[in-house]
Amino acid sequence: MRPMPQRLRTNVKVKNSLFSYTPFRNTSLISACLLASALSLSSCAAVTGANATGKTSTSSQKSSGQLNSEADFVYKYLAAEVAGQRGELATSSAIFYDLANTTKDASLAERAAKVAAYGNVPSLTIPAIKLWSELDPNSTEAQQAMTEVLIASGRLNEAKPHLAKLFVKEETRAGGFLYLNNLLNKSADKAGVLRLVQSLAEPYPQLAEAQFAIAQSAMAAKQNKVAMNALNKAEALKPGWSVAALLKGQVLFEESPKAAIDFYREFLNQHPEANEIRLNLARLLVNQKQYAAAKSEFPLILQYAKDGADKNSAEVSAVVGLLSFQSADYAAAESYFQQALTMGFKDADQIYIYLAQSAEKQNHNDVATTWYNKVQPGQHQLEAKISLANLIARTQSADKAIELLDAVDDLTTPQQIIVIQTQASILAKAKRDKEAFDLLDKAVKNLPNTPELVYDYALAAERIQKLDLMESELRRTIAANPNFAAAYNALGYSFADRNIKLNEAIQLIEKALSLSPNDHYMLDSLGWAHYRKGNLDKAIKYLQQAYNTNPDPEIAAHLGEVLWQKGKHDEAKKIWGDALIADPANEVLIKTTNKFKS
Repeated sequence: MRPMPQRLRTNVKVKNSLFSYTPFRNTSLISACLLASALSLSSCAAVTGANATGKTSTSSQKSSGQLNSEADFVYKYLAAEVAGQRGELATSSAIFYDLANTTKDASLAERAAKVAAYGNVPSLTIPAIKLWSELDPNSTEAQQAMTEVLIASGRLNEAKPHLAKLFVKEETRAGGFLYLNNLLNKSADKAGVLRLVQSLAEPYPQLAEAQFAIAQSAMAAKQNKVAMNALNKAEALKPGWSVAALLKGQVLFEESPKAAIDFYREFLNQHPEANEIRLNLARLLVNQKQYAAAKSEFPLILQYAKDGADKNSAEVSAVVGLLSFQSADYAAAESYFQQALTMGFKDADQIYIYLAQSAEKQNHNDVATTWYNKVQPGQHQLEAKISLANLIARTQSADKAIELLDAVDDLTTPQQIIVIQTQASILAKAKRDKEAFDLLDKAVKNLPNTPELVYDYALAAERIQKLDLMESELRRTIAANPNFAAAYNALGYSFADRNIKLNEAIQLIEKALSLSPNDHYMLDSLGWAHYRKGNLDKAIKYLQQAYNTNPDPEIAAHLGEVLWQKGKHDEAKKIWGDALIADPANEVLIKTTNKFKS
């Protein structure tokens, strides 16, 4: 089985609540209530009942019979606090909600909402936020929370009146439309979002930002004609607006990269100072492998960054360095990264890593090592250590690389998993497959499993011919993360490569491609599966598409084999020959060419 490309998985997903909330750490309110109960119960009500408008809830504001006394109020409030301290957040939020509903106190409703959201109590979160927003209609935080909850739960129509409030004031209307899609992007109903945005924008046909919001939601909904129509209106209303021009280029790119490039060039002819447009043009040119054309834009990009109002020369130099790196001009990349450092780029550690990678590409391994070692403890250090370990494994030995990673301490559990995955990858590249499997086997038994960890474990099992285990673990990965495209592809490719379960193999790979369209490895897998089924024309179609995207040596081996079977021997030999020049040691390529020698 083809190993999937190793990706440095340093971004750990952290549970996001709707609010910034630290539970039950401040006991001053409890102390105030205890003191008040000893001296004057009514004063405690004033402390706990103050809402966002500065009003207080007193006994005269409560409905008769709902709370028998201020003592009853204090008792329930303290019960809610104690429940929170014990981690019983559902109980705590329920009591706070009951108190808020009884006293009509906005601050208690806010407390109930935040506790429910933090404790992931959906049955209480929405009612509590709703009560909070009703009791304090002037609270921006409450209205935004209500809007986010409605959007997240798919209740777009109910969210509309809350969103409409963003546009009431003329002075903030344009900004509201620019912010609108940030609020709505969590909704899975992209078509519904588009209808909602069109409805909200309808009263403001002469506002360019309203048309821009329509275009954003239309693009997300794959309605490019609607997006282009809205962007053309925005352009007429606000000529030369670079924000809309950027989006228009993105829409055009999906239809034709050349159309996007031509549009950006035309825009820059009229607005040469639009540096974001020029940067995006350079990115597109690099993407299309038009490296010389991209390189010609770099001096202008840097000059406008220096002279422009943003004064962001350091950041722009770093971006140009990355574009040079992607263009395989590593010496130039190194120069731009050094320039960014000299200009005071804020994240120096990130630049050190870029400089190290540029040095590696030029085989300046001692220089690369020096740069990696300059990275200080913090968010980039693990990435630097992993990159350095891979360099050591490549130039010295796997054992020294693993020893380096073993010495990294103070790791979180997700970071430990990343280190283990890296060590297993190093062992696999050194053909020490059993050791890699044993390491991952221990990890899945002793650490919290993630789909990525189980996926690597499955591939390690395949390499030592534990094929039943590989299949069961990949299916477990898919069950845990149904959107994990690489897992579908790996299982489908394994079946195709072993010439078994070919119908399921095609289904699995097609599912992978639906999740990750145009991925060259997955296109190759699908072509290989069709080859195994005898569908040679379909196989060539997908393999050629994969090869055009990335002339990977294994893809070249597969495409050449199918072409050979179709009788196109000269085409096959040329593809194999080109691939062998680029990667003369690739085992799959060598094995394939040897099989068809004539």
